Amino acid sequence: LQVDLWQPSSPFYIVEGTVTDVRVPQNTSRSLLPYLQQANIQYTILISDLQKAIENQTGLRSHRNRRSLSEYNYEVYHSLEEIQGWMHHLNKTHSDLVHMFSVGKSYEGRPLFVLKLGKRSRPYKKAVWIDCGIHAREWIGPAFCQWFVKEALQTYETDPAMRKMLTQLYFYIMPVFNVDGYHFSWTNDRFWRKTRSKNTRFRCHGVDANRNWKVKWCDEGASFHPCDDTYCGPFPESEPEVKAVAHFLRKHRKQIKAYLSFHAYAQMLLYPYSYKYATIPNFSCVELAAYNAVNALQSAYGVRYRYGPASSTLYVSSGSSMDWAYKNGIPYAFAFELRDTGHFGFLLPESLIKPTCTETMLAVKNITLHLLKKCH
Repeated sequence: LQVDLWQPSSPFYIVEGTVTDVRVPQNTSRSLLPYLQQANIQYTILISDLQKAIENQTGLRSHRNRRSLSEYNYEVYHSLEEIQGWMHHLNKTHSDLVHMFSVGKSYEGRPLFVLKLGKRSRPYKKAVWIDCGIHAREWIGPAFCQWFVKEALQTYETDPAMRKMLTQLYFYIMPVFNVDGYHFSWTNDRFWRKTRSKNTRFRCHGVDANRNWKVKWCDEGASFHPCDDTYCGPFPESEPEVKAVAHFLRKHRKQIKAYLSFHAYAQMLLYPYSYKYATIPNFSCVELAAYNAVNALQSAYGVRYRYGPASSTLYVSSGSSMDWAYKNGIPYAFAFELRDTGHFGFLLPESLIKPTCTETMLAVKNITLHLLKKCH
């Protein structure tokens, strides 16, 4: 039976008592359900017609949001072309606060754009790195990155906290990390996760860009098999996207004080370590930041996030960007798993973009302001 694991991301993580979300092809469900009944495994059907759910989300595309960028709609999902057009537009119209640059090229030759956000108030400023869309199918990620930029630009004049953030810090924001995979999830396979690099020996494409970092590479929680969703790649930083971002972060490691990566789904705020069960040296500062961030997030709509070290809160996984950032001297490294907990999974409806981004924004501001205070 071929199934696509939505949660957790690899069969490796499934032990007795694990709740598992799987996507099954229509013909497979006819044999799977009787099998589950026989095996006495409880199940719930979360989305009965996935194809219809996909079409509901992407069917209206063609004739809408082709309006001018001043009316850019932040409450819908955008294609890669739309997101890159939006970045170009902000670079032109908000040159006082926004500077767009590329850190390299993807496997398929697309530019890897980053927005540098902040007031050019002094020569040296600390910085926060934010990336979204390492995994292609997690569309709420790129939606949040765009929301963050919108909020920063719209509230800079009126909100003292935002003004302080943009005056005292730079934000490096990468709305779509895995550009090839994201594009592919729009054109070919809505549930694609990996990059799109070709493997010569196997006919499978792609590497899990969150298992490809040089930190305990391809150990527990990653797969050596090119067809698996958690394939770690032929060697660390084999993916041009990972290599480019790692190079940029290494070059600016003295300046960058926080690394925030946005994923979906699970409603969690995770910090290192991911690759082992151990306590990080600055645990008390990071734990406090996470605790406050989760409380701030909950204050908006009552949505509860679990928080803690990734290994014990989610599962052990090696080669992740968060661990790598932390190991490379970035003291605050976090991975967000945004909404929801499985009811919609990767197909979070557009009507939930606004509440999800609104609450997440509170958490990110909270972490950022924590960073500006000294914690030892």
